[in-house]
Amino acid sequence: MGGYIHTSEPEKAVLIGVSSNDLPLFQIEEYLDELSFLLETAGAVPVKKFIQRLDVPNSRTYIGSGKLAEIKEFVINHDINLAVFDDELSPSQVRNIEKELNIRVLDRTNLILDIFAHRAKTAYAKTQVELAQYEYLLPRLAGMWTHLERQRGGIGLRGPGETENETDRRIIRTRIALLKDQLEKIDKQMITQRKNRGKLVRVALVGYTNVGKSTLMNLLSKSDVFAENKLFATLDATVRKVVVGNLPFLLSDTVGFIRKLPHHLVESFKSTLDEVREADLLLHVVDISHPGFEEQMAVVSRTLQDIQAADKPVLVVFNKTDAYSFIKKDEDDLSPKQKKNLTLEELKNSWMAKNNAPSIFISALKKQNIEELKNYLYEKVREIHITRYPYDNFLY
Repeated sequence: MGGYIHTSEPEKAVLIGVSSNDLPLFQIEEYLDELSFLLETAGAVPVKKFIQRLDVPNSRTYIGSGKLAEIKEFVINHDINLAVFDDELSPSQVRNIEKELNIRVLDRTNLILDIFAHRAKTAYAKTQVELAQYEYLLPRLAGMWTHLERQRGGIGLRGPGETENETDRRIIRTRIALLKDQLEKIDKQMITQRKNRGKLVRVALVGYTNVGKSTLMNLLSKSDVFAENKLFATLDATVRKVVVGNLPFLLSDTVGFIRKLPHHLVESFKSTLDEVREADLLLHVVDISHPGFEEQMAVVSRTLQDIQAADKPVLVVFNKTDAYSFIKKDEDDLSPKQKKNLTLEELKNSWMAKNNAPSIFISALKKQNIEELKNYLYEKVREIHITRYPYDNFLY
């Protein structure tokens, strides 16, 4: 795949979500906040969010004609050049909406793929992303290039180039087969590398994207893994040798999970996720300061099930305690306390801490409670090693 095409000015975008009866309004607002963060990570400027309540999405344009007309008026009046939907759209829906709005339309999957394309730095990560892009693109070829001829470049277009439809299908299928072959060869090399790591216990950091895994990795391994306040800062699995006390083990940092993570990416990043599948212990890092952290935890748990890694021993690491805040309830408010009304100490003693035992509350950024985490790691890694190698007495 060639280089990325960037426009000179950041693209201005509207965000669109649908709230159904089983999805309350506050939740779709949180989802659009995340979509806004995804857009900013991709380099666009979110201008306005639109929410439509529908029992069933419209088969032709996903949203109703009235809402589409409202969005069109806003697009014209505010020089908007991108519309992004929080759900995956069918190729016909994309074409119909583009025809109405006369701007490019992306869905959530396309946006995430674009961010991965921008984030991929190593040849391996680029190959994985390219495969995911082509597999997403293949069923969407019909009529896809009309808008590209009108306006080239921009978010969602970092990837395969434009060619004729039927020729495309042959070229893309051939390219997919080649990429799969390349990844299979790399996978075999990485399996060999993992086998050559000797007797060291393997610990993997998992969690929703942007919860602080890379910061924790740097802290425990005294390394300098890239970390920033953007989504998907880490694509390649990074493995470091860590020594706590006299005890060495391997710690890996893996790609962050996210709600509605495109299955193309899960498949393409198989070898990267093998670091999770083959780990002896998982550290599930959670951003305790995020208002939707419980749902993020559920997303991670479902993803672990999807990749056959749900049976691993897990330590839940509630991170970012320094950023946690609560809203104090009025004294005359007799309604039950909600999560947002709990102090951090109350939260620690709540069902969340008890039902996710073992768990620990830390701030990787402020280096708070790290010694307690290290003590847990020491005991757990030692226990795993002794169980596996009962006659290996280098630890005693």
